[in-house]
Amino acid sequence: MIEPRAPAPPRSAPPPVAASAASGAAKLPVRPATGRFLVLAGVFVCAACGLVYELELVALASYLIGDSVTQASVVLSVMVFAMGIGSLAAKRLRRHAATGFAAIEATLALVGGCSAMALYAAFAWTAGWGGVWSNGPRGLLVAFSLTIGLLIGAEVPLLMELIQRIRRQDAGGAVADLFAADYVGALVGGLAFPFLLLPLLGQLTGALLTGAVNVVAGGSLVLGLFRWDLTRRARWTLTVANLTVLGLLATGAVLVGDFEHAARHAVYGADVRVALQSDVQEIVVSGGTHGRPFHLFLDGRLRVDGRDERRYHEALVHPAMAGPHARVLILGGGDGLAAREVLRHPGVRRVDVVDLDPAVVRLARTDPALTRLNGHSYDDPRVHTVCTDAFAWLRTAPQAAYDVVIEDLPDPGITDSTKLYAQEFYGLARRALTPEGRLVVHAGPVATRRRTYWTVETTVRAAGLHTRPYRVDGRNSPYAAGPDRTRGTDRAARDWGFVLAARTPPRLALDPAAPRPRTLTAASLAEDARAAQRTRITGLPASTLVHPRYAG
Repeated sequence: MIEPRAPAPPRSAPPPVAASAASGAAKLPVRPATGRFLVLAGVFVCAACGLVYELELVALASYLIGDSVTQASVVLSVMVFAMGIGSLAAKRLRRHAATGFAAIEATLALVGGCSAMALYAAFAWTAGWGGVWSNGPRGLLVAFSLTIGLLIGAEVPLLMELIQRIRRQDAGGAVADLFAADYVGALVGGLAFPFLLLPLLGQLTGALLTGAVNVVAGGSLVLGLFRWDLTRRARWTLTVANLTVLGLLATGAVLVGDFEHAARHAVYGADVRVALQSDVQEIVVSGGTHGRPFHLFLDGRLRVDGRDERRYHEALVHPAMAGPHARVLILGGGDGLAAREVLRHPGVRRVDVVDLDPAVVRLARTDPALTRLNGHSYDDPRVHTVCTDAFAWLRTAPQAAYDVVIEDLPDPGITDSTKLYAQEFYGLARRALTPEGRLVVHAGPVATRRRTYWTVETTVRAAGLHTRPYRVDGRNSPYAAGPDRTRGTDRAARDWGFVLAARTPPRLALDPAAPRPRTLTAASLAEDARAAQRTRITGLPASTLVHPRYAG
């Protein structure tokens, strides 16, 4: 028996690789399996770009504003909230999923790619205007986080619609495929930012390149795979829009060098001599030649002002050296200035400097202005350097090895430094001290940050040490006095606070055998201690690693 043959399909039927328009499926130039793979590849790339934008905002905000935990919390919380709103809003675009997705990717590429330049420009040229900006570029940061979050959130329902148009499947399977590609892309973007984009290209160029990748991926996916879902006018419009975005990003990349140069001068002044990005931080040196004052900035914060650094370093070092001081440990102080003051004391046999950034130490050895300022302290054979994290180094330091421990570290209110002002850290420093040893801590300004200062003092006492707090007045400068101050003197600190500590109650004095400091006397130190005591805040809890108490 011969079975009847199936009737041939009519000549008007679509080719096998294109699904029926009547069923709502897309007409594809490739097989459905290939189309599905290309959509998931697009999800992967767009997710990687989205996370790079997110990390870029966090990094730049931490650099410009400070307090990385707060800035990361602001960016992440606003962005996640906006993603939810964007996902809801995109439901209205599902009927035009291809066009909507292409438009969103072009907008996201432009906004995300230019976000770093916009934030840096606003910081450089409006930081002195006061008002809202006096607290940092938080408003602009929130605006970019909100916009980028809205656009990233809008991608998800549109991509889901595009996947389902290729081949219908159960919702659970489609969601699993989509989010698998999304999360793997986020992993790649998260690793590429710190290990590839930031060290090789920097923040600005890295963001611009990410935007270019984003617009190419989104545009190619829609104009290549879903072009038959678009009208002729929509194809031309999207093509022009994508090329325009690419052109703007390329223009930004070409001009980024001149932009950075102009912005850096706007922030640091016209005397910038050195500007480099180490593995740890941005290092900028200005002045120091032709009678101009020397300034050293680390990640935008003034660490050394040549006009008043001596007062700071003499107040930090000399009271701690009024006792046994054959072996001295300096934590931080890679600029060599604290070592300069230590070496003025007779009887010093060894000075160990532990600083995180070898680039700072290298600069202190080679920059003519800085070596002149630090008295070529690194040329002294008694000075030894270790470039590593101070906390990690103290954990393996020999017990009772040092007569003096000097903590010349960034302010405790900077989140990255909080662990260096924790009770556990002071416990490790106490273990490294000899029974008669003395510890001195730079604890930030007293007048403008009393609570932070007295939290440091409380935390040192909680580590089992007796304390003697004191402060010294600073001197005004275009960037305000002292380490870790940003530009603008309206709210700048005018003093430095210190805490001298030992196993027995320490005496605030000067070493009579050492050359007399230029800016300190025994009488002024006593008055400085009384001035600090008048600001005391009692009842404060100690700061620990798991419960930091310092405000940014």
